[in-house]
Amino acid sequence: MAGWKSTVLAGGLAPQSEVDQGAQVSTSLASELDDRWILNLGGLSVSQIAVDFRLTLAMHPDWKVMIGAPADLSQGPERTESDSGFRLVPEAQDVASALVLFNAKILSAAAFKNGTLRIVFDNGLRLVCRSNPAYEAWEVCGPSGWLFVSVPGGRLAVWSGHGEIRA
Repeated sequence: MAGWKSTVLAGGLAPQSEVDQGAQVSTSLASELDDRWILNLGGLSVSQIAVDFRLTLAMHPDWKVMIGAPADLSQGPERTESDSGFRLVPEAQDVASALVLFNAKILSAAAFKNGTLRIVFDNGLRLVCRSNPAYEAWEVCGPSGWLFVSVPGGRLAVWSGHGEIRA
């Protein structure tokens, strides 16, 4: 359903055509912008790192970031030729470079509607995971049933505790 958009209203979903065209979803957990969702992870620290076929970062008892596709961990705001950073490959358990994220505090986190996840940490590191054409690249689980998933082909699916919000 290309172009379908909804907004959370009083605990339910309403098609975008039934609300102000410029309306955006905003809660204390996440805020929707035109091209991304801002995830309210700022100030939370990574309290657990787990590895299986994914790399999982746990913050606070209610937030988890699960990376299943290759991701880039780099220093600074942008990846450069002189600082190419580290390539994390969870399916091969090649994620040792991510151990420096233990106890790191999140400064900002954004789930882009093209399926890219970007998290910036207080130690200067930036984690970026792009969408994958064949499988779900990453997901972020939050409190109250919030779930953000990078679905195959470069889209973002968002569920609140009240149902799916197609982004």
